[in-house]
Amino acid sequence: MKYGSKELESFSYPDGFQRFAGVDEVGRGPLVGDVVTAAVILDPDRPIEGLTDSKKLSEKKRLALFPEIKEKALAWSIGRCSPSEIDELNILNATMLAMKRAVEGLSVQPDCVLIDGNRIPPGLAVPATAVVKGDLRVAQISAASILAKVVRDAEMEELDKQYPQFGFARHKGYPTKVHLEAIEKYGVIDSYRKSFKPVKLVLEKMVAK
Repeated sequence: MKYGSKELESFSYPDGFQRFAGVDEVGRGPLVGDVVTAAVILDPDRPIEGLTDSKKLSEKKRLALFPEIKEKALAWSIGRCSPSEIDELNILNATMLAMKRAVEGLSVQPDCVLIDGNRIPPGLAVPATAVVKGDLRVAQISAASILAKVVRDAEMEELDKQYPQFGFARHKGYPTKVHLEAIEKYGVIDSYRKSFKPVKLVLEKMVAK
């Protein structure tokens, strides 16, 4: 089964299925914002060149592939979990739920879902396989990783416009030194994941004052 990406490592698709959805997530590590997932069913008759792990692509290349994936895919969907859901469920369970939401949002039903990583979200209505390093091996997962990355990065840039003092456009919410210093200085806005340790520590200090 070919989907047009020479950059991908070899992968043997599970037997007995025709229509595969790839699922990936972006944003498990950041301190702020939603964890964003995507599900993509590619069209084998409309190959997309250059698919690979979104982290290995330049921002320019991701932005070029983003509309092409949406236009050529048989179906695509974005799923997410909010900071409050992450705080309630924990980041792993919230990621699994966001992946399930992405699959359920597809306008076309896949025969099999290929999940990046080593876990399968509970409650999926179709068979699923976990694929370690799937974004480097499976075109559908690569496409999903690109959609999720572009969507989440855009949301961080929007948040940066509202709160430029935090530098979200630069670090995308990850706990860099500059970001941690900004939280210490400016406090915590609603978009933060309050169960994450660096945020929790700042909130505890604020209460103690």
